[in-house]
Amino acid sequence: MTQSLWLATTDPVSLTSLPASTTCDVCIIGGGLTGLYTAYILAKSGVDVVLLEANSHIGHGTTGHSTGKLTAQHSLVYNNLIEKLSVDEARLYYQLNQLAVDKALQLLPKESIQQVDSLLYCQTKEGYAQLLKEWNAYKVLNIKAKITSDTELPFPITKALSMSQQAQIHPVEVCNFLVKEALSMGAKLYTSTRVQQLNIPQNNLHTANDMSVQYNKLILGTHYPIEAFKGLQLFKLSNSRSYMVAGKVTDTLQGQYLCVDNPTRSIRTATINDEHYLVLGGSNHIAGETTNTEPYYESIQDELKGHFDQDPIYRWSAQDIETPDMVPYVGRITQSLPNVFIATGYRKMGISNSFVAGDLLSSLITGSRIEEGAIALYSPSRTKFGAQFMQMLKVGGFVAKEFVSGYLRHANTPTCTHLGCKTKWNEADETWDCPCHGSRFNAKGEVLEGPAVHPLKLD
Repeated sequence: MTQSLWLATTDPVSLTSLPASTTCDVCIIGGGLTGLYTAYILAKSGVDVVLLEANSHIGHGTTGHSTGKLTAQHSLVYNNLIEKLSVDEARLYYQLNQLAVDKALQLLPKESIQQVDSLLYCQTKEGYAQLLKEWNAYKVLNIKAKITSDTELPFPITKALSMSQQAQIHPVEVCNFLVKEALSMGAKLYTSTRVQQLNIPQNNLHTANDMSVQYNKLILGTHYPIEAFKGLQLFKLSNSRSYMVAGKVTDTLQGQYLCVDNPTRSIRTATINDEHYLVLGGSNHIAGETTNTEPYYESIQDELKGHFDQDPIYRWSAQDIETPDMVPYVGRITQSLPNVFIATGYRKMGISNSFVAGDLLSSLITGSRIEEGAIALYSPSRTKFGAQFMQMLKVGGFVAKEFVSGYLRHANTPTCTHLGCKTKWNEADETWDCPCHGSRFNAKGEVLEGPAVHPLKLD
C-alpha cells in the first residue's frame, strides 16, 4: 500500500462540500498549493472567492505527493532557458522563483518551513559537463552560487552546484495553514465538490452534487486543466510519473540535493513530530506507459538501504506536467477567453511556481503590480510555435497511438472517461492509469487525478 509521508504524518483539512448553488467574483477549481495560495492572496485583496476541491481533504493531490522542495534551483533549467528563450527571460524566471522562496520564508510558520541550501550534483563526466554549463548560466544571470566537491552525502560525487537561501516545506502543513488564512480573509473553501461541467459562455459550472456556481472569473488550478483543450494546451503538455520513498534517520541534512545524471535522484530530510525522515525520489517514466511499476519503487528502495541503511516506511508516486519551453502556463487560457485562467506545467518544480502563480493570477485579476514581463513570460498564449508544434505532434501522436492500440492490447480494461483511451492496471499503486492524459482511478474506479471527472465503469 502506498502512502505519502506528508499525508501520513499530518491530518489534512477536510471541509464541507458546497451546500447550495452560489455566485462569486472568482471561482478556483483545485485545492492544492496553487489554488489555496491564490485564494488567500485574492481574498486578502477583498475579492469574493469560492474554491472547489474534488477530494475529501485539502492538499490530497499533487501537492501532498511532492518532494516539498521550495527552491529556485530547478535542475538544469537556466542554461536551457537562455538557449530556448533569452537571458532576460531566464533572469526573470529566476527572480520570480527566488522571490517566491523569500516571501514564503516570511509568510509561513517556522514549524512548516526550513531554510536550507539547494545543490545539484553529478557522478559522471557527462553530468559534470552539464553542471558546468548550468554554472556558466548562473554567472551570466548573476545567480549567487558556488561549485563544491564537499557534500553530506554518504557516497562520492564529482561536483555539486550549491545555491544558498532556499527552503523546504511540509506541503500538507503549508496547505493547512493557507486554509486557515484564506478562510480568515473571507474566502469560501469546499472539499468533496467535484466539477463535472463547465459552461464557459455562461460563466457557470455544475458539480457532481447538482450545485452550480456563477462566477465572473474562473481559475483552473487543477493538475491537468479540464478545459485546457480550448487553447490547445492539452496537446502541448506531457505527463511523467516519479517515485518516492521515505525512511527514518538519526539526523537531518543541511541541504537538499538533486542529481543531474540519469537516472535522476532527489534527496532531502524532514523533521516531523521530533522524528527525522529521509526522502529519496526518482525513477521517472511517461505516465500510464507501464502496468508494473514495482521495479521503479524497488530501485530507489535499494538505494535507500544501500546508501542510508534504512528501509522505507512510506512510498508514493507523483505525476508532473511539462511544457515545451520548461516555463509553466499561468494566466488567461486564451485571449478569446479573458475570464478563464489556468496554472499548470510545473515540471516537478511546483512549490515555488505555485507561489509565483498565485501572485501572477492575483495581478491579472486585481490589477496589482507584478514584475515587468512576468505575465508575458508565463502566459499560456506565448508564441513559441516551433517547440510547441513539435511537442504537440509528439504528445498528440502518442495519444492517438494509445487510443487505437489500447483497444487492441487492453480490450477488456476499463475505458477512461476523459477521452476514451483504455486504462492500464498499476500493480504497485493499485490504480487504473490512463496513458493518454494521465488520469488515474482507484480500484473502485473513483477519480484520483484528472483531467477525467467521471468514475470508471468497472462492470
